[in-house]
Amino acid sequence: MSEALAHANIYTEKDYYNLPENVRAELIDGQIYYMSAPSRIHQKVLSYLHVRIANYIDSKDGPCEVYPAPFAVKLFSENDRNVVEPDISVICDPNKLTDRGCTGAPDWIVEIVSPSNSSHDYIRKLNLYADAGVREYWIVNPIKETIFVYHLEETKFEAAAYTFQDKIKVNIYDDMWIDFTELGL
Repeated sequence: MSEALAHANIYTEKDYYNLPENVRAELIDGQIYYMSAPSRIHQKVLSYLHVRIANYIDSKDGPCEVYPAPFAVKLFSENDRNVVEPDISVICDPNKLTDRGCTGAPDWIVEIVSPSNSSHDYIRKLNLYADAGVREYWIVNPIKETIFVYHLEETKFEAAAYTFQDKIKVNIYDDMWIDFTELGL
């Protein structure tokens, strides 16, 4: 006697966009992952980074744009099973920008870890972003005061670890640094 195997639902971009507006979620490999409201410290780090990045881009009058969450990123144009909402997305190709957000890999993504989703950012999204061709990925952990920087070199991420006592070079730019001591945590 054989038992039927349970089939997990596979969701698509259409399902993602049909979620109620007040629901925060991401679609990864056809699965919906719900997100809780961010903490105050999460928002403080997000605001600090967003302002620093936006000011740098404005000062250079370059083609890049920075978007804080919520901002939908469809990582693969040919795949409708992955729509994420990174905490910060930097997109340097204006052709990737759509009315709904971004289609294609951003040049730089920053995720700020929440206690409820740390493995999501450190494992699931790291692999997803590498596969999509994100040039730089930062994982900022405000509780542990650490930053992991992954920079795509050819086909693999080069990794470096920092703390909130460090001034960190942004690899996608020649002359941009983020000084985490200014955050005042």
